[in-house]
Order: sequence, then C-alpha cells, then structure tokens
Amino acid sequence: MPDTTLLLSMGAMLLAIGAFAGVLAGLLGVGGGIILVPAFFYAFQTLGYDSPYLMQICLATSLATIIVTSVRSVLSHNRMGAVSWEILRGWAPGIAIGAVLGVVVAAGLRSSVLQMIFGALAACVALYMALGRADWRLGAEMPRGALRAVLSPVVGFLSVLMGIGGGSFGVPLMSLHNVPIHRAVATAAGFGVTIAAPSVAGFLLIAIPAEARPPLTVGAVNVAAFAIVVAMTLMTAPIGVRLAHATDARRLKRVFGIFLGLVALNMLRKAAGW
Repeated sequence: MPDTTLLLSMGAMLLAIGAFAGVLAGLLGVGGGIILVPAFFYAFQTLGYDSPYLMQICLATSLATIIVTSVRSVLSHNRMGAVSWEILRGWAPGIAIGAVLGVVVAAGLRSSVLQMIFGALAACVALYMALGRADWRLGAEMPRGALRAVLSPVVGFLSVLMGIGGGSFGVPLMSLHNVPIHRAVATAAGFGVTIAAPSVAGFLLIAIPAEARPPLTVGAVNVAAFAIVVAMTLMTAPIGVRLAHATDARRLKRVFGIFLGLVALNMLRKAAGW
C-alpha cells in the first residue's frame, strides 16, 4: 500500500494538471492529450516511477481521459448541428484500425523511443499552430477512396503514439481540405472517440511490472489520474472557452505553438539522455 504522502503528492499534481489541460482545451480548441502526456510524464517521473514503461502509462491514461471529454464534446457540437457525420462515418473505421495498430506498436517500444516519437510529432503540430494559415488548402473536399483508406489509419496510428485525440491531426487535415473550422473541430471530437475507445481497451490488457506502476494503475491506465483529470477538465474547460471569446485566437495559437515546441524539444532532449 503506497504511503499517504505519496498519494497526496500525486493527487495535488494531478489536480493541477487537469485544471491546466482543461483551460487550454477550452481556450485553444486543442485536445488535452498533447498537454497531458508530458505533464503525466513529469509528474510520475518526479514521484519516482521513471521506468521503460512510463510513456505507455502516460499515453494510455491520456487516451482514457479523451474518451470522456470527446464524447461530451461531440454531443455538445451535435446539438448545434456542427458534426459532419458523413466525414466521421467514412473515416472512423480506418482511424480505429490505425489506433489498434498504434497500441500494438507502443506496447513493444521502450519509453525513450516513445518520447522521441512524441517530441518529433509534437514539434510538427507546434510548427503548424505557430505558422499555419487559415487559407492553406490541399483540396476542395476531404479525400475519399484509396487516399482515405491510407490516411485514416495513419491518423489513428500517430494519435495513439502521441496519446492524443482527434484535434491535433484531424482539425488541420479537415481545414486543409476546405472543411469550415467549426465543423472541423466538432467532427474531430468524433475522431477522438474512435481513437481512444479501442486503444484504451488494448492498453488495459498490457502487463506493467508492479514496481514500475504508479498507485491505482490497471494495465497501463492510471485510474487515479484518469478520474482526477477528467473531473478537473470538465470544470475548467468552460473557463478557457470564456477566455477564448475575450482574446485574439490566432495570436494565442501562435503563442501556444511556441510553448508546445519547447515542450517537444524538452521531450526530445530527455529521450536523447541529455
């Protein structure tokens, strides 16, 4: 049984992480996962659980929170008629397949390799957020046929390797293919459910040695972190939404892109052992 001091320290860190992730999700429209994964990594490492399995725990726990937040988000957007169910139905099967493949690959990789993958992909997302323009286009509509069959598993696969939902890859992909931004954000929430649900089911089956697991971990999912972060995110996301309406969204996204770039570089630094 872990001592009370450890549990209190872990709880305090998770409360702060959940509150911060919720505000950012509401403020910038980004999924919490891109913040939760490095935050979980820092928290669990600080508590003494730095092991070759740490990134699997961080990815799995982040994805577990995304199930709840994405379902809530897609239902809210659907009430406003913003979800493109045609896009979601067409892309969901491939995304789910890619997510399952992502779990299989992540289960076999060392934490340092997953850190490097996260850092590299987060740097790409950061560059897009900092430098991307709303008028960039790759096509007049979302890909279909063979191209969709290739791209949809890639979205699911890369999202699982980063422990994120549908926003970071789905929103840019849809925006670049002429989907209005509000519809893209709403539909990407559906991508998040499709990514997180099958991947978390897989991560629950992964065996992590007892000495490498933070308290209250089932499979690779830390139940305490899941519960606390979901509760805090649901409470603080509306604060971020209110702040978003009172500030310049484009400038905020550029600032966050720079911040995320620094997070990505720090993750790469740790992966390299510097």
